[in-house]
Amino acid sequence: MKTLVVVIPAYNEEATVGRVVREVPRDVPGVDRVRVLVFDDGSTDRTADAARAAGADFVLAHERNRGLAATFRDALDAALALGADVIVNTDADNHYDQTRIPELAAPILSGSADVVVGSRALNGLREMSFVRKWGNRIGNSLFVLLYRLPKGTDVSSGFRAYSREAALRLTLTSNYTYAHESLIVARDHNLAIENRVFPARDVTRPSRLMSSVGSHIFRAGSVAILSYAVHRLFNILIGLSAVLTLAGAAAFLRFLYFFVTSGGGGHVQSLVIGTALLVVGMQVLVGSFFGLALAKNRRLIEEIIYQQRRALYEPKFPMPAHADVPSSVAGMADTVSSGQRAKVALAEK
Repeated sequence: MKTLVVVIPAYNEEATVGRVVREVPRDVPGVDRVRVLVFDDGSTDRTADAARAAGADFVLAHERNRGLAATFRDALDAALALGADVIVNTDADNHYDQTRIPELAAPILSGSADVVVGSRALNGLREMSFVRKWGNRIGNSLFVLLYRLPKGTDVSSGFRAYSREAALRLTLTSNYTYAHESLIVARDHNLAIENRVFPARDVTRPSRLMSSVGSHIFRAGSVAILSYAVHRLFNILIGLSAVLTLAGAAAFLRFLYFFVTSGGGGHVQSLVIGTALLVVGMQVLVGSFFGLALAKNRRLIEEIIYQQRRALYEPKFPMPAHADVPSSVAGMADTVSSGQRAKVALAEK
């Protein structure tokens, strides 16, 4: 029996979370049952009550606001504990069209993909500012190029589907946003990523995640750059070593040219600069192997975490249609996401 769990991280979304929950289709081809799990990130309004009233099967809550990345990690763990074969993440602000969930999940169910990104058509978003729209485009282009993602992938989109295997594999460390890092981790584990384009809705109210466009670009950009540095340190250092070595060789060739043609007088600086660049290049090359060792160590740690998750969440927990939250979910508050404090606020339809 296949289970699809739709997870909805929410923070002060009383006005919209109900519409999101009600719009989730309960009949998805290839799936025997659909469950909706709202994860309230310490809201100060009636988000949890609105989610329950709208028919959410499970409502979990942080005692206080932990941020989107932590909430996403905990929501994934909760979905795994509920026996999800497919996990769909969507936003609580009604930015995405939940009626397209069957199309989003289809590649997972067919086995052709492990992660499916529901990309937005940015041209159709009238309310997105010029700076934010073009910032997204430039960031997307760089990210897609660096990680060889499917053309047109919206790396900032929160409308995504994950296979159970992908969810077990995702080990995220960011404290701000999961969007970029989750794609890096998926690519590192050779998970198949597909892209689907779905029109998104304009959201006119201020973002709960960012205080300003500039702040968001800086923080999200920092996460993307740091994630790339952590996961591709060896490649970065090898590239830097090659640049320094080539520059040093060019300086040496310049000196040799003038030495042969005019005796080299007055061009000793090329020899000095070339020597310095070559020495630094060799040092960076040696450092790159430390980067490779760190990458190997990280992969071993991720494999240990993966095996621990499998031991914790498999075999799947039974979840009858009328059920209360399984005790495993109620108790997961003390175990998920490096001790993040989550608790069951309410369960059941």
